[in-house]
Amino acid sequence: MNELEQRLRQAEAEPIDRERVASQLARRAADAGLLDVAYSEMDSPLGELLVAVTPRGLVRVAYEDEPEGEVLAELADRVSPRVLRAPARTDPVRRELASYFAHRRRRFETPVDWSLVRGFARGVLAATAGIPYGEVTTYSAMAAAAGSPRAYRAAGNALGSNPIPIVVPCHRVLHADGGLGGYAGGLDRKRYLLELEGVRPAVR
Repeated sequence: MNELEQRLRQAEAEPIDRERVASQLARRAADAGLLDVAYSEMDSPLGELLVAVTPRGLVRVAYEDEPEGEVLAELADRVSPRVLRAPARTDPVRRELASYFAHRRRRFETPVDWSLVRGFARGVLAATAGIPYGEVTTYSAMAAAAGSPRAYRAAGNALGSNPIPIVVPCHRVLHADGGLGGYAGGLDRKRYLLELEGVRPAVR
């Protein structure tokens, strides 16, 4: 057996370090200008989160209930087909989220990429992004902030389709009577986030 054959057999016997290979691929794609959307996963008290970023900022946070394939397909269709798992690119926002869940952060510094949001919904979510930690407001107040005080149902729909939950804190929006209202991630998650911030919502 010659040296080349020995090396080939050794390579076949060694397990593939998929994380290292993915990291190298992501780095090469980025160096070549071929990485527009980087994503990775992280554990959280609310289950696994998928986090996606672009050069402009955080574009998507998805709960584990949302099929990963559908989330990535949405990103490919509406942002860019150049989507790749690249954990290093998402490290800053993942660290901020971890600090938030550990009660060490009250404000997110990461910029937001609004590519997945259009029209009235963008106005609603931009206003929502400004709600301070530990404070709550109402659907009608968010509609008014977006320029249409009577469009509280449309504001509710915009909040329900928020592609960047937690960082854009739609969990801080309640019914006028203090009830939880809705939440795309489920009311248990909404209640958890509010209680994490010291808010005790009415049980409705």
